[in-house]
Amino acid sequence: MASKRQGKKAGFRPKGNGTRPDGGPRSAPPVAGDRAGRSSDVGDKPDAGRRQVLKGSAVLMTGLGLGFGRGATSAKEASAIATASGTAAGPASPPSSPGFTWRPPSAFARQAEVPGFRGSARVVVVGGGWSGLEVARQLKALKPDLEVVLIEKRATFFSCPLSNLWLVDRVSLDVLTHSYHDAARNNGYVWLQAAVVDVDRERRVVWTDEGWLTYDWLVLAPGIDYDYSPFGVVDPGDMKRLQAHFPAAFKPGSEHLTLKRKLERFDAGLFILTAPPGNYRCLPAPYERACMIAAYLKENDIEGKVVLLDSRPEPGFEPDGIRKAFRDLYQGWLDYVPNTRITGIDVDRQRIETNHGVIAFADAAIYPPVRGARLLERLGISDPARHHFAAIDPVTYHVKDDDRVLVGGDARPMPFVKAGFAANYEAAHIARIITGRMDGRDTEPLKSPGIMCYVAVNAYPLQSIAFKISFGWEFDRESGGMRFVQKAQAFPRRSRALGKANIRWGQGMFQEMFYTPL
Repeated sequence: MASKRQGKKAGFRPKGNGTRPDGGPRSAPPVAGDRAGRSSDVGDKPDAGRRQVLKGSAVLMTGLGLGFGRGATSAKEASAIATASGTAAGPASPPSSPGFTWRPPSAFARQAEVPGFRGSARVVVVGGGWSGLEVARQLKALKPDLEVVLIEKRATFFSCPLSNLWLVDRVSLDVLTHSYHDAARNNGYVWLQAAVVDVDRERRVVWTDEGWLTYDWLVLAPGIDYDYSPFGVVDPGDMKRLQAHFPAAFKPGSEHLTLKRKLERFDAGLFILTAPPGNYRCLPAPYERACMIAAYLKENDIEGKVVLLDSRPEPGFEPDGIRKAFRDLYQGWLDYVPNTRITGIDVDRQRIETNHGVIAFADAAIYPPVRGARLLERLGISDPARHHFAAIDPVTYHVKDDDRVLVGGDARPMPFVKAGFAANYEAAHIARIITGRMDGRDTEPLKSPGIMCYVAVNAYPLQSIAFKISFGWEFDRESGGMRFVQKAQAFPRRSRALGKANIRWGQGMFQEMFYTPL
């Protein structure tokens, strides 16, 4: 699908010449009014109305006299930029007071500290999870002359897959945590530790808290955020308190550390877990976690019980194998409550209001419904009708009005499972789409082979069940078009062999993403 930009500027250049895609020097940020003497060309862009951050940055550049390779900005140019940015009048910047002069963050006045542009093109990947890491790795393998920059704000990678085993000491922390330095060095790309503030898609500039950088192609893999409103929690302060006291632990890092501390200190009462409605991150994970925590209570003879509140009538993945584990292993240690609708949560009194009544609890990890990462909404590329997941073409993965920006991983809207193994396979497909377009080739629609997914159901000893899952597009004879399908073959008999295979799978994936170049 052609973007609106293609009619206005030249397409992809197969060989780099040290310039930005809009023709300016790569050492200068493209700001309003810097192209071909047009001082008002931002006013007619599709996303110009919401570029509040870039408006502030344009004012900063003029106010500090920063010419960015063009010489000092004149008063006339400053006026033109302010007019084009919509900041010539009105409170676009915080008001000044006697003795105080407001200055926006200095990041907008400098280029990000990444190596000088030397490749045939630059691909910027935002998000260092299972998707972003593999996109960066695959791009360098497919086209070694590409300059690939991975932007991730976290200092250390922490894996959600296998984390339920870590909660009950079946794997160590060093299995889950890895260095972005290692991944970047071993796979030949650049890691920029920064948070993305905004993206100017017309000029192909990513703005971060560590500076700006240009791109030829942009891949967004920012993951998910939580949506507590279906649980009756709508006040931002209440949401933060709920997340701080009873974190879901489905966003990696601090939430998991808090949950593990909770479990280590738990001595009696009900421990509440939830399986939310919708296509949440890792469909089997709430059931696996319920098994692991119930096994921990049983192993340590703790006078407590896990209560799993499920929005569904039965477990969302392989219900027979999971419910058999519930019955066989955790009678008296785990209560499974299907068809549960949560209508309110009292953090202070530790009570959950449901269609079954009010439940008082001793502790909890409350997993709410998920939505696309808020970064997508800020960038104007989320779909409010689809829980703010990315508004992309489901076959080509690109944003619907911009074929140079693609979105993958758990932020995508397609209905297949949001899980590490799926994001990893999909990432290689996204890399093939980009490199294919660079070479003038189309890429076949996504169609995965059968990929194994393991779900631990016993911790002592470690036993798992498994599924072989395939997903992708296939031709539909009835409609004459393409349709998306997901198929799963179950291996519901729990075993130690599958438990060991579970850990080997994770270790193999970490080895590939961080230590073994393609």
